[in-house]
Amino acid sequence: MGWLWAIIVGFVLGLIAKAILPGKQHSPLWLTTIFGMLGAIVGNAIARAAGVEETSGIDWSRHLFQLIAAIIIVALGDMLYMATLGKRKTHA
Repeated sequence: MGWLWAIIVGFVLGLIAKAILPGKQHSPLWLTTIFGMLGAIVGNAIARAAGVEETSGIDWSRHLFQLIAAIIIVALGDMLYMATLGKRKTHA
């Protein structure tokens, strides 16, 4: 069940990050989901390092760290995607 929850959270974080970023992102949905999953992992690590542990109820600060990490990873990942695979698609 843990892997399913990770995919769902990654999917939601990736979509929110894509919506926040200006302009059009060209990475496919499956890659955006992976970027969101990475954002959740990195955000959790940063939150733990900042002293934010799990609390009862909704842990807003941890989710904020996850979202910020997902935004950065989606932006960088999309640039990398366009620099490598995206050029092939535009010229074909």
